[in-house]
Amino acid sequence: MNLLDGFGMDTITLAGPLEAKLAAMADAGFSQVMLSARDIVGHPGGVPAAVAAVRASGLRPTGFQVLRDFEGLSGHLHGYKVDIARSMLEMCAALGSKVLLACSSTSRHASQDLDAIASDLRKLAMLAVPLGIKVAYEGLSWGHTVNEFTTSWDVVCRADCPNLGIGLDSFHIFAAKTSLDSIEDLDPARIYLVQLSDFMWHDTPSFEERMTTARTFRVFPGEGVHSEQLADLVLRLDKIGYQGDYSYEVFNDDYQQLPLNVVAQRARRSTLWLSEDVLHRSPPLPEWVRQTHRA
Repeated sequence: MNLLDGFGMDTITLAGPLEAKLAAMADAGFSQVMLSARDIVGHPGGVPAAVAAVRASGLRPTGFQVLRDFEGLSGHLHGYKVDIARSMLEMCAALGSKVLLACSSTSRHASQDLDAIASDLRKLAMLAVPLGIKVAYEGLSWGHTVNEFTTSWDVVCRADCPNLGIGLDSFHIFAAKTSLDSIEDLDPARIYLVQLSDFMWHDTPSFEERMTTARTFRVFPGEGVHSEQLADLVLRLDKIGYQGDYSYEVFNDDYQQLPLNVVAQRARRSTLWLSEDVLHRSPPLPEWVRQTHRA
């Protein structure tokens, strides 16, 4: 087993054109990529050229992001967001991604009724069914109503839709100081995506500080001050039987000014730490060792 299996990078972490980002990830040994809509629609050749680049890279899409502020709206606002969702789902399908990430609403216009939120997410999931796409609902730590994964899980359970699950993001869990004990309440089959990152300070007391840190100064696992919590999170997920993907959701202004291969190697080091030191996965044996054992 390749120690990098199950781990991938997000295109938002790297600077430069899409093809260069994909190449840097592949060269570092990754086999999957979390795709940002901005990298797809911003391609000089348009969406078809971006889709072709992803397919040519050989990297498997971990997921496609991100649908924002979808749930809890009414009237013309709801209709507008449904149109946006349809377009996002079409791009997701074209890329061969099986997961669309939807973040909890930050809009003051959104309802705080959890049943209404669940109803909207059920509608989104139904739109995704014909395309074979799962929807991962993630609670932003500055969300208007849903700002912890415990609440996003509550809403997903209320919606009760087979292709609707949750996305977990370690940044938001640590920023909101949500207890990791609640991981045990989750159904691992309904966790569609886990995004990992760290940051350089222990507390983000205000929503404003959380947003600033999240969008400009996340770092890879093992580089920040929450390494022990990150290890605990991954081990708890492993214990409940999570076998899905991990993606590095690292927004960092400094990394945007570094060569792509340098940043990708930092991600590789994080993966080796998580695989070897935390999960204690063993690297594959060399062929000559396997042959000796069989003899």
